Parts: sequence; structure tokens; C-alpha cells
Amino acid sequence: MAHCSSSDPSGKIPRPDSSAVLMAGSPGTVDQAMKPVLFEIFGEIWNVQARLGQGVSASVYRVSSGRTSTAAVKEFLADAQGGDYGYHKERSVLEDIQGHKNIVTLYGVFTNHSHVGVATRCLLLELLDVSVSELLVRASTQGQVGSLQSGGAQQQGHSMWLVQHCARDILEALAFLHREGYVHADLKPRNVLWSADDECFKLIDFGLSFKEGNQDVKYIQTDGYRAPEAELQNSLAQVGLEAEGNSGCSATVDLWSLGIILLEMHSGIKLKDTVRSPEWKDNSAAIVDHIFASNSVVCPAIPVYHLRDLIKSMLHYDPKHRGTAETALLSPFFSIPFDILEDMKEECQKYGSVVSLLIPKENPGKGQVFVEYANAGDSKEAQRLLTGRTFDRKFVVATFYPLSAYKRGYLYQTVQ
Repeated sequence: MAHCSSSDPSGKIPRPDSSAVLMAGSPGTVDQAMKPVLFEIFGEIWNVQARLGQGVSASVYRVSSGRTSTAAVKEFLADAQGGDYGYHKERSVLEDIQGHKNIVTLYGVFTNHSHVGVATRCLLLELLDVSVSELLVRASTQGQVGSLQSGGAQQQGHSMWLVQHCARDILEALAFLHREGYVHADLKPRNVLWSADDECFKLIDFGLSFKEGNQDVKYIQTDGYRAPEAELQNSLAQVGLEAEGNSGCSATVDLWSLGIILLEMHSGIKLKDTVRSPEWKDNSAAIVDHIFASNSVVCPAIPVYHLRDLIKSMLHYDPKHRGTAETALLSPFFSIPFDILEDMKEECQKYGSVVSLLIPKENPGKGQVFVEYANAGDSKEAQRLLTGRTFDRKFVVATFYPLSAYKRGYLYQTVQ
């Protein structure tokens, strides 16, 4: 049995009656290749159920105490100099930013002493559910893998509601983080996880985070999600150089990473090779336009141009033109009721092929839902079957609307 010395600064250690969710993986059996491990944490015995992830400097485990109390333990390995820099750095950042609903909760810290006498530093963290990385894998398995260059099979991205939910949650986390003066510096799909308990996405892994203007990490961000200025800085650092007057990267590198994540969620395409291509460097905006134009075939009834514009602003090559997380939250993208749009589309498609769907937010047309069907027969059948139905506790009255007026954007009240 292992034992440990520990501290619980938060007072939020999950007890046996707390609900349980998973972090970075779905429920499964204990890894049979892993030797049984016990942690004594704050006077309780916790069993290691599975290894959730392993990196160069740390491993993450799912642990349980009793029947229902679960958590995650991040165990750090000693660095090349035999020190605990990685542990102290992440602990310091996490303790500084606790209390936001979109940032993983730190329950406490402890030192584990193995049976061979090796001491390791550990963080006891909130256990979360599936990561955006896993969601992207699931999306890619729904169809053949497509390619931007080869014109491969059309990819099925995630619903606009899910993309909007993720974008809002992570921007809220970044806005808070940036107000506190920190840059996350390693935003990627694996570091964005869903909390089933709180019904929101949360940000994890602050091992590369630093105070803006005081960058103490040479190499930041992950390939495929790295901002151009971070790419340049990393390249210079590899040959022992530093940009003149360089005070480190700014918080806008996080917005670049989020822009790539949202583009991948929308398209269902992993973009690592794309963002490293000469074509991307020459005209990334045109590639974003191409991705959205291609995906419009999949969801023609859902307006997506606000998301396109938000992503393009995040992926501006000049960091000064990316704005901030707080200004990004003011995007019209977040005012669109995608949950209602998609529910309406699903309902209307029962009666025929829906070409487009519009719910005006203001007059003219406010209070109406405009649905374009592929042919007159479907439209007639939908009118007959929808009239008299209730949707969102409202009585439905359906009537025809001139297609020529709808196409020109002329909207007016048709039902009093």
C-alpha cells in the first residue's frame, strides 16, 4: 500500500455520496496491464481504476474511494534535474484560478510514496467526461475520411448547438483566465472536456501556462493548434535565438487555437496537415470559406456564416486583429437559438426534404418560422400535417409563403 502526505486547500474532496463522471475517457474495465495501485489521500484509500493518459512529465489516473466517489490523480515524474518544476508550476496556476465553472476543479495536492520508496507529487482533480478529441474521432467514424485537397467524402461535423456550446464555454474560461493575467498556451481538443454533472465544457492542463508579459516557457502550444507567432518563437528558441524586443506571446495565441478547434468540430476534419501547408499560409481565409461552403451541403437549413466569421477573426495572422475572448463572446453567433433551429429542422424533415430554415430575431418576420422545402408536394404535405400541432408549448398554424419573396429576403407577418 502506498501512503502520502497531503493538503486539501479547497475543502471540496468528493465523498461517497457525490455523483461521478469520467475524465478523458468513457467507462471501462481496469487496465489489466496496469499493476494495482492504491493511494492514501487525506486519510482515505483510493483505488486506481484506469490510466486515462500519459505524457512525458505526468500520468493521469481515474481513482475511486468507496462505491461512488471518483476523481482524477495527475502524478508527476521528476524532471531532468530531479526537481518538481512541472508539478509546482501547474499547482500554482490552478490554485490561482479556482472557482470558475469552465475550469477543472483542484481538490487538493499530495505526495505519494511508492513501495520502492520513490516519492511523486500529485494533484487530485475533478473527474470529467469525454474530451473534444474523442468527439472528433467519433465524428470521423460516421463516414469516410474526407480531404480538402483531394475532394474526398463529405465529412459530418458536429451539430451547431454543440459547437456553439463549446465555443461559449471555452471563451468564458479564457476570458476569466486572461483577466487573471494568464495565457493557457496549450489549448487543443484533448484539453477541453465535457462535465456531465455541470453540463458544460471545461478547460484542463495548465502545465504550459504563464503570466502574460512574463513567459517562462520556451516552447508552447501543440502542433496543429500553434499560432504563427508561437511557431516563430519556438523555431528561434530551437537555435538559441530570441526575437528582438520579444516579451513572449500574448493571450491571443489561445484564440488561434480555439479557432482551429471550432473549425475541426464544424467540419469533422482534422486540420493538422492543412494548417501546415503553404496554401494555408498564403490564404487561410479562402480555405475557411471553402470548408464552410462544402459543409453547407450537410446542413443547408442552419445558418453558419456567423460561426465562419468568428473563426476567421480568431485565425487572423496579426495577433492585434484577433480581438479578445470577451469581444468574441459578443459575436452574433451566440445569439442564434441553434437548439430551437435544429429541433425545428428535425421536426419539419419528417414531412419532406428541408432546403433552408429561418427564424428571424427581429421584425419583419419576428415570431415566424420560414421553412423551404425541396418541392411543392413536400411543402403541401407539411402544411397539412403541421397545422394544429404544438411546438415549444405554442400552437402551430402553417401557411404558404411566396418563394420568390423569401429568396429575396422579403419577410412579413403572414399569420396574426
